[in-house]
Amino acid sequence: MKYKLLSLSMAVTGIALLSACNTKKEKTSTGPVTAADIKAHIAVLANDSLQGRKPFTIGETRAINYIAGQFKKLGLEPGNHGSYFQDVPMVEITSTPSATMEITGGKTPVTMHAVTDFVAFTRREQDTVQLKNSPLVFAGYGVVAPQYHWNDYAGLDVKGKTVVVLVNDPGFKSGDRTLFHGDTMTYYGRWTYKFEEAARQGAAGVLIVHQTEPASYKWSVVTNSNTGARLYLQQADKHMNRCKMEGWITEDAAKKLLTNAGITGDIRAYARKKGFKPVPLNMNLNLSISNKLKYSTSHNVVATLKGATRPNEYIIYSAHWDHLGIGKPDAKGDSIYNGAVDNASGTAALLSIAKAFTQVKDKPGRSIVFLAVTSEEQGLLGSEYYATHPIYPLNKTVADLNMDALGSYGETKDFSITGKGQNELEDYIDSFARELGYHTVGDKNPGAGGYYRSDHFNFAKVGVPALDMNNGAESVEHGADWGKKQQKEYNDQHYHQPSDNYSPDMNTEGMAQTANLMFKLGYKLSNETTFPGWKTGSEFKSIREQSMGK
Repeated sequence: MKYKLLSLSMAVTGIALLSACNTKKEKTSTGPVTAADIKAHIAVLANDSLQGRKPFTIGETRAINYIAGQFKKLGLEPGNHGSYFQDVPMVEITSTPSATMEITGGKTPVTMHAVTDFVAFTRREQDTVQLKNSPLVFAGYGVVAPQYHWNDYAGLDVKGKTVVVLVNDPGFKSGDRTLFHGDTMTYYGRWTYKFEEAARQGAAGVLIVHQTEPASYKWSVVTNSNTGARLYLQQADKHMNRCKMEGWITEDAAKKLLTNAGITGDIRAYARKKGFKPVPLNMNLNLSISNKLKYSTSHNVVATLKGATRPNEYIIYSAHWDHLGIGKPDAKGDSIYNGAVDNASGTAALLSIAKAFTQVKDKPGRSIVFLAVTSEEQGLLGSEYYATHPIYPLNKTVADLNMDALGSYGETKDFSITGKGQNELEDYIDSFARELGYHTVGDKNPGAGGYYRSDHFNFAKVGVPALDMNNGAESVEHGADWGKKQQKEYNDQHYHQPSDNYSPDMNTEGMAQTANLMFKLGYKLSNETTFPGWKTGSEFKSIREQSMGK
């Protein structure tokens, strides 16, 4: 079966290469990675035959076999003890909450309606979970951050209780750059952290208050992402260490609860006041959730080029191969979410960088690992699994260089570093860009927490310096305004839509630009003896220092 599918992918490759040859001749970007190579791989990975590359489908099988086949063709070693695949055991949980969430005990009972007012789900692998008369507590931002001298749970026993917390962190729109990182989100502001911290505190439930500005997305994004089936990594304790219920409520719904406790006006300003203490809301929550459970295994794909002089130290290149599969048809009747940009582009760049490394005259000193991970779209699961089940020691891993949704609008004079200001890898890129007469920029919306939204983040969480970058908006050919327009058009019209398709006219020159910078960075790191570090103020600095025995 596997070999037949590999042959099918190879046949599709031939079609893609023929298509690429029939288009206008590509320019060659500075460096060994070519736009033509990237385009040819995208043509395969975003082909309808891969059915949107969703985990647990024939699309996964075809995608991972294609990637592994390319690694083998390049002569790269299987990266996982003789195999190109790392099994990633997952559980699919379809949580259905009761139609209403009943809030009792206040002056007036409150009834909240599913989807309209709240979304709720559970990670616990049980047929049903219930919260009965769970006392509600407003815990501000739900943050425990010793380095910022902040503890929203101080003196609070949340056993059996449900905490209501705000999205983002206290620094956002505070006007105080010294409060956390000001308008730049720290991990303490990310919704995933809110759920993790509530579980560590022993809460029965946790509800995040949605507000569009600090979340950086509308309520519809919350409902689309948190209803229906969700994938999680399998855990030995079946996720019993997590809260019974995790969820979100609208700002209007939250105001009804908070007003009952005398909290009115700007709730963010209220929660960021120095000395904030949790506020009992004197109301109880009642909710039940029923689950359907399905167990299966997805796969990361990994290959290694052994280093010539320091083979037991590693540089990882990562990109997620998965997308959304087959879903709701668009106006044209297309129901296959091919994800040409997101993230066939990053996977194509990964394969092209791998090719470049196999062709260099002087082999890299350190080993180079090429890691195509699963289930980014389901919550960065493949990279999380690798980071918590590393094939190569984390304290011997020099860096993770990640590529996700590379721009398809050509070469740019700037390069965008996600979460700029985190680690020393950025300094290398700054230097390379200046050599070319270009420059780097940070996030255009730092409050959105982009650094925590792709696979590099899971490496950062375990202390490995991690970089995610892309070409910027200042088009070499058309200027900055045009480039910004292209970015907006993709985000508004094509992101996570069936229209994110491959076209022979796709401009992959900017993708090659980014890939060549990443290649140059990895090659330079491979021939050094030092390890890049985190910058002062990064929340990941102490984790790395501990893992390195400092």
